[in-house]
Amino acid sequence: MAYDPNNIFARILRKEIPSRTVYEDDFVLAFHDIAPQAPIHVLVIPKGPYVSIADFGATASPEEITGFWRAVSKVAEDESLTQEGFRLISNSGPNSGQEVPHFHVHLFGGKSLGPLLTQKTS
Repeated sequence: MAYDPNNIFARILRKEIPSRTVYEDDFVLAFHDIAPQAPIHVLVIPKGPYVSIADFGATASPEEITGFWRAVSKVAEDESLTQEGFRLISNSGPNSGQEVPHFHVHLFGGKSLGPLLTQKTS
């Protein structure tokens, strides 16, 4: 799948659409989700044009990869999630429910989140 430079996250990165930013550096932008699924629900997106985690892992520079994951850890710490725990999810592709074709992770916390999957696989 080709990267769409007009996806909503690309537009947020270009500041065409506002976001409630919690962290930004040379590698990432982190902001509150507009439809939170937990008391704390932050999206962390790389600034580069990557469609999925597979694309990011295969084509991002070592500096981008390191910068991204360090930023995720910093956001978790800044949001006071590291002590009680948090969930990190990245959907990849149509079967996962990925809605925006720009690699991103969801950082959830602020309460007990329960089991990850509740649907039976049979």
